[in-house]
Amino acid sequence: MPTPVAARADGKAEVVLRLAGITKRFGPLLANDSISLSLRAGEVLALLGENGAGKTTLMNILFGHYVADAGSIEAFGRPLPPGSPRAALQAGIGMVHQHFTLADNLSVLDNVAVGTERLWRPWSDRGTAKRRLLDLAGRFGLGVRPDALVGDLSVGERQRVEILKALFRDARILILDEPTAVLTPQESAGLFETLRKLTADGLAVVFISHKMNEVFAASDTVAVLRAGKLVATHATASTDREKLAELMVGRAVKPPSPAPLAPGEPVLALSAVTVKSDHGRPLLDAVDLTIRRHQVVGIAGVSGNGQTALADLVSGLIHPDAGHAALKGETVDRADPAAMVRRGVARIPEDRHSAGLVGAMAVWENLIAERYRDPAFSRLGVLRRGAARAYAHDVIDAFDVRCPGPDARTQLLSGGNMQKLILGRTLAHGPDLILASQPTRGLDVGAVSYVHGRLLEARAAGAGVLLISEDLDEILALADSIAVIHHGRLTPLLPHDRVSVRQLGLLMAGHWDILPEIVDAA
Repeated sequence: MPTPVAARADGKAEVVLRLAGITKRFGPLLANDSISLSLRAGEVLALLGENGAGKTTLMNILFGHYVADAGSIEAFGRPLPPGSPRAALQAGIGMVHQHFTLADNLSVLDNVAVGTERLWRPWSDRGTAKRRLLDLAGRFGLGVRPDALVGDLSVGERQRVEILKALFRDARILILDEPTAVLTPQESAGLFETLRKLTADGLAVVFISHKMNEVFAASDTVAVLRAGKLVATHATASTDREKLAELMVGRAVKPPSPAPLAPGEPVLALSAVTVKSDHGRPLLDAVDLTIRRHQVVGIAGVSGNGQTALADLVSGLIHPDAGHAALKGETVDRADPAAMVRRGVARIPEDRHSAGLVGAMAVWENLIAERYRDPAFSRLGVLRRGAARAYAHDVIDAFDVRCPGPDARTQLLSGGNMQKLILGRTLAHGPDLILASQPTRGLDVGAVSYVHGRLLEARAAGAGVLLISEDLDEILALADSIAVIHHGRLTPLLPHDRVSVRQLGLLMAGHWDILPEIVDAA
């Protein structure tokens, strides 16, 4: 277990982790370029950087998933054998991944204790394990129900289980990858309170994040990577958001500033729309929603509360089981994605890898994937490849897609450039309605700024934008009006300047009793 922070004669806590000259290549790509870092007991170190800057590679080397080409790692003064997650665990290093690695069909206790007992032992000492789990949970404010099935837990509860799983294995260094990506503001605040208790007890923490607010809320030190190099290490209290953003991308980054615009005519109107699952459970429950031209409507909510069903409905992948949907005043009477594209709906899907792009296809093929039957790209059923490549050249230039050219395999692009590619396909034809579902998930501050800017340009040009995001900073920065979705139900639209982050967090957790105070204030 973590022990109280030990101080040296000079008053500083002991160094518990030291990375020296870590270098890693993947073919011609230099992912980590002689990176040296140290971490002290009780310290929280935030690791920032653009997509592709080398953060995840560095943490994977630390945890033994990759082997460095050069450099060394010491944990608690002893060399850490390379390429061995077992050695990392035995040295006291634990890792909590962004996408949890828990078995939904097992209990909390089973998930935490699995792998901690010898296989030849004839029985499992569940009583001792349960007592230890409850002791850890009580000491660090990580309330859990040992006998509950993980599949029945909320996202915040699952994260507590992941942290307890690491502490149960005597972790003294904890790596957190995007720790608040799917948490409500209240759950994030709870996580930061837990981190303060853990570090006060001697635990050292490294966390990867794209969110500046949590860097300043939780970290003591911030290290910035750019293009595989460590470009700066600062005490968090001695720096600011603008400086860190500039260090990350190598230039000044300005936050979005939407100009006030009068809402235009409705482009999408949903009235008492209900969508049910195959088992009859409401995914959307009597939803009312209107989106107008020159307007961004933000949908906030914890993942899994009906956002996917709403996005599928707007995309034409599904049709309401009850209620009425209209696009530009005309009824949407059936599920037909191609028809929705022809009628001016453009989409930025939630998952750019599985739903947005086909990685094995060329850039030009992905750019025309939704319009390959258009006369511009097809004649008498024959694909006009030259016209498609010329069009791809124009989109690549207009949207600053960094790639070798139209014939490059899409899977070779970075996450940010994949998103630019989707933006080009989405915006090049002047859509009337844009579905932007998690449009900046996993993107660095520079790519986020670019995506936001293009969405606001489309809003100014007359599009209506449906922004579905789990990032409240993004919604508050872009949206003219905000609705919260919870268990398939949608609140009325709330003016973005009349609702606080605290109130949004409460609504996301289902506390709709506060709606009257927000509506009355508006």
